[in-house]
Amino acid sequence: MSRPDEPRLHFLMDTVAREGRHLIGTTGRLFSQVIDKAWIENLDNEPELAERLDAFVARFGRMQDTLGEKLVPELMRHMQETPGAVLDNLNRMEKLGLLKSALDWVEARNLRNRLVHEYMRDPAEFAQALQQARERVALLVDTYNRILDYVLGHFPSDAVSHLGKLKLPT
Repeated sequence: MSRPDEPRLHFLMDTVAREGRHLIGTTGRLFSQVIDKAWIENLDNEPELAERLDAFVARFGRMQDTLGEKLVPELMRHMQETPGAVLDNLNRMEKLGLLKSALDWVEARNLRNRLVHEYMRDPAEFAQALQQARERVALLVDTYNRILDYVLGHFPSDAVSHLGKLKLPT
């Protein structure tokens, strides 16, 4: 098997760290107020809040995509494994302890699709989906942190040693 592309792994680790920091910041700003049906219905009158909402949805989806569809397969190549279907890769990450639950990941993916494709059709349902996504941010952050620990322990490099763990506000 050919040697995996180390710069790509480092680039993806750095990218996910940046995405995570931005997602955590947006999550804190967006959810500093109560998000309910009335809040959603009022977005036409609050363009700055609507933009913040869009930023959250985009960052949630982007971090999940980069982690699950890019970083995990690249990590598997570094582990001398052949990446497979996304669900197979997630199950492997769960077995290695790098992902708490592949099922939770799939649920988060379905949630992401609801946020994007059913955007505000039903304000009450959309508000509930946003609350669920807020809870799933912890899954994304935890997965990144576990992968970071693994990479630092198994593939130490100055290119990733500066990356710190992501922290959710308490």
